[in-house]
Amino acid sequence: MERALREAHAAAERGEVPVGAVIVRSDGTLLAAAGNRTEADRDPTAHAELLAIRAAAAALGAPRLVDCDLYVTLEPCPMCAQAISFARLRRLYYGASDPKGGGVEHGPHLFNQPTCHHRPEVYGGIGEREAAALLQAFFRERR
Repeated sequence: MERALREAHAAAERGEVPVGAVIVRSDGTLLAAAGNRTEADRDPTAHAELLAIRAAAAALGAPRLVDCDLYVTLEPCPMCAQAISFARLRRLYYGASDPKGGGVEHGPHLFNQPTCHHRPEVYGGIGEREAAALLQAFFRERR
């Protein structure tokens, strides 16, 4: 999660919403790291999770990341949660909860839907204080 938090800090420095994500193999090998780039890329889908999934899939040369885990600083939104399911990620570790925009333990609870084909193991609250503080400071500065 430390690396994901570094990606989130870097995103904040670029003026992006500070969310960072990394994907590692079960043996600990880092496959991908990314921070939000929606503003820089002018792309509403350039969330840290999607960028990391794309990079990890390219690194492995495969669309499924079966033996991989995702660490992200914020509970994934429904779009990212669906991508996590499609990628067949083994585990999801996230920092801060997102009661307004989350799709895992808030909102649609995507992995609990009968139409969800793959449900990763989910562990929330990892590095939650730092992730939440970073997000709160970012939005406080913009208001």
